[in-house]
Order: sequence, then structure tokens, then C-alpha cells
Amino acid sequence: MGPMRAACRFARELAERGLLDRVARVRADLYGSLALTGKGHATDRAVLLGLAGNEPAAIDPAAIEATVAAIRDTKRIALNGAKTIAFEEASDLVFHKDTMFPPGAKTQHPNGLRLTAFDEAEGTVEVRTYFSIGGGFISEDGEDPASAKASTALPWPFHTAAELLEVAHANELSISQLMLENECALVPRETGRAPVEVVRGGVDRIWETMRGCIERGMATEGILPGGLNVRRRAHRLAARLREKEANGLRSDPLAPLDWVTVYAMAVNEENAAGGRVVTAPTNGAAGVVPAVAKYYERFVPEADHEGMIRFFLTSAAIGILYKENASISGAEVGCQGEVGVACSMAAGGLAAALGGTNGQVEHAAEIAMEHNLGMTCDPIGGLVQIPCIERNAMGAAKAVHATRIAMSEAEEHKVSLDQVIRTMYLTGLDMQSRYKETSLAGLALNIIEC
Repeated sequence: MGPMRAACRFARELAERGLLDRVARVRADLYGSLALTGKGHATDRAVLLGLAGNEPAAIDPAAIEATVAAIRDTKRIALNGAKTIAFEEASDLVFHKDTMFPPGAKTQHPNGLRLTAFDEAEGTVEVRTYFSIGGGFISEDGEDPASAKASTALPWPFHTAAELLEVAHANELSISQLMLENECALVPRETGRAPVEVVRGGVDRIWETMRGCIERGMATEGILPGGLNVRRRAHRLAARLREKEANGLRSDPLAPLDWVTVYAMAVNEENAAGGRVVTAPTNGAAGVVPAVAKYYERFVPEADHEGMIRFFLTSAAIGILYKENASISGAEVGCQGEVGVACSMAAGGLAAALGGTNGQVEHAAEIAMEHNLGMTCDPIGGLVQIPCIERNAMGAAKAVHATRIAMSEAEEHKVSLDQVIRTMYLTGLDMQSRYKETSLAGLALNIIEC
């Protein structure tokens, strides 16, 4: 998502600044993890789609294959959907696998993308350097990502979990209520609708998209693209569970966790196949939150719409804490920043949905991350398949377990969520770069050697 958004932003700004007519060629240079795992993560396709003016949230998934194929077959691309130029992928989309950061960049993040537009005489029209900082978010070189946040004054600002709990307690708010009021403050007045309706409607749309992704993943069979010949499993796992249920085998107390596995795998098989997923907090970890939400909807007798609203608003609050105080980028801190954060978000969200106190929400989120610390990001072949798909299933099950522990205990606990977030970040900084979304070590290397 990040590279597509960066490429789209570059093309759009060329048009907005009146430079598009001067452009005869565009070159994209990828560095660090974007280069090392770019093919497996479909970064090349994302850049092509972005330069053609497509945004991840707006593009029709059914049109992706045809759009990419047309660019590659004709060796031409409609920049920003308007100015058609030649595009030789071999020379205009370069993976610098031996260079971690774009030369001369002020920012040192391992997901770098430099885009350069040239005129007919090969003179530089424009050059921009972007970084994909996780979860589809991007920043431009030298730009403080925090400065890009909305300048709207929030009614209940917070920057740490301790502040979040303190503000909520002082104002007799649940975390979900606090988040709802903050989100309402960000709704543009031009919508003409009550802010609370806009926010709740947005939550509903997110859940509908996630639920649709689960259903597509469970309905689809076949081999995932990329060359590993990984067979999609969610469909037949779901079929086996339905067969057991049809035969009256409902006494297995762990059957709901089997369904959690299916839901999470279904979403990440869709992701691996290039389908539409909700980035929560990243595409590689997109299965955890929807799997736990579906678990709540289907297996908790008291589940209702209000509980689902609490789930997502609370999950979002926890995600904000990680993004502001650590990282959600596997290239920066390993998979603890992706599946680990997703697990923490889902655990806290589930505690809220179940009617837990703010303290139990914080405890559940802390437990979930505490037991994901140190998780590396070592996808085989750079593909978001092994161990990523099963890792989402494990993360979802772990989130449910973390919530159950937190809901069964008194709220006092030794390790705070702030402490575990800080620990995760420092652990990620200490982790060797070859274990952080480079496919140079771990399973990515040893599966080949074996």
C-alpha cells in the first residue's frame, strides 16, 4: 500500500504543479526491504498502479491484473491516468538490493522509494524520496511523520497508555467513548451529517469489508501466486469444520478457535493473492483483527452491534499507541510490529467488546504483545505466505487467550502497556536487519538450505 500511495502522490503532484506535460520518463528506485522483498510483496505492481493514478482504497481489485498486464505488454503507462509515457520496467523500476537507504536521504528508514521524472532531454523534472513506514502510511524524506497528523484539536488527546487511562478515568469515559469523541472531532463539517453517524458508519464499512474478505477467502481454492506453490487452505478447513458441525460434533470446546484460525488464514490468503484487505495495522497482519472480531460476533452469546463498535474503536486506540511510540513496520522492528501489534489491538478490542474495564483492556493488550516480543520477519521468498498466513492464525488465537487472562484477573499487573511498547521498539532496534523483512535469514534462508 505504501509504495502505491507514494507513486500515486508523486504522479498527482506532477499534475497539480503543471509539470506533467514536460515528463517523458519516470524511474522508480527501491531500497532496503522494499528492494529485497519487493517482488514477493508485489511492490513492483504497486508502483505501476500508483503511477497510473490508482489509490489502494479506490482501485477495483478486479481491474488490477488487466491494468498491470497492459502496462507491461505495451511498455507504456498513463501517468496519473492522463499523460502516456514509455515505461521500460527493466530500467525504470530498479531494485537496489545492496543498498539499505536512498543515497543522500535525510531519513534512515529501510523502506525507501525514490521517484524521478525526466524530460525528453533526460533532464530532471522532479525527484522525490518517500518511505513506507508501515500500515500503508508514507512520509517524504526529511518530513517528520508526526507533523503530517491532523492539526484539529482533539477533545481528549493522549500519547501514552498511561495518559489514555488517566484522561478516560478523569472524565468517566471508556476508551471506546473517548476514541469516538476524538474521531468525531476529525469529521469535516462539509459532510452535512452528524459526526457520530459518520464515524459509526465508517466503523461499519470497515467491518463489512473485513467480513467480505473472510467470506471470499473461505470460498476460494487454488494455488497462491509467487512460485512457492502454496495451496490455499481456508476453504477446505472451513468445509471440514462445517462437516463436523453437520454431523453433530459440537462438543469440542476448542472448535471456536479452529474457526478463528480459518478466519485469519482466509484473510491472509486473500492478501497473498492480491485481494482487498483492511490494513490492520498492516497488510501482512491483516487477518488477526477481523478473525477476533468474527469470533466475537459468532461465538459470544451477548455479542451485539455496540460491542463491535467498542471493539474497533478500542483497537484503533491501541494501534495509535504503537504507531506513535514504536513502529508497525516489519522492516523496522520485525513481525512483532505487525502480527504482534495486531494481536495487541485485537486483544484490547475484544476486552472492550466483552464489557471489560479500561484497565482490563490495557492488560489484555499488554499480555498480547509481551508474548510476541522478538518475533522476526523472515518471509520465504519475500512472499507474504510462509510463515505469515499461519502466523496471523496464531496471533488471533493468542489475542483471544490474552483477553481471557486479563478478564479473569484483578487489574493489577507488573508490566504496563507503555513498558511493553517501549520494549518492543528497543528489541526491534537491536534485531539484526537480516531478520527484518529482508528474507536474508531465518526461515527465508534455512528453508532453502534444507
